[in-house]
Amino acid sequence: MILDLFNYWIVVILMMVGLFIIVARGNLVKKIIGLNIFQTSVFVFYISVGKVQGGSAPILSDSIEVYSNPLPHVLILTAIVVGVATTALGLALVIRIKEAYGSVEEDELQVIDNQ
Repeated sequence: MILDLFNYWIVVILMMVGLFIIVARGNLVKKIIGLNIFQTSVFVFYISVGKVQGGSAPILSDSIEVYSNPLPHVLILTAIVVGVATTALGLALVIRIKEAYGSVEEDELQVIDNQ
């Protein structure tokens, strides 16, 4: 039973690790890494849900009875591209923040901003 749900356990673990890093860490780069881990858990979840046991590619044939829907996998490819772009933008913003404020720690940025 537990091995049948192995992918979903991995999803929950990755999601909790990513969420913990986002909430608990003050370093902006670590927050972006946590966001990427969280995104990866969502990707694994959608791929796991999209797989049909015994399903085949949606190519018409008389011998195939069960088909898998390719849409979740296509959406994940799009999400991966968006995730890479989001990560690149986030890192570029972190570089600009580092140049402007001299730090990437959230606590230090709040102190500097409130002065």
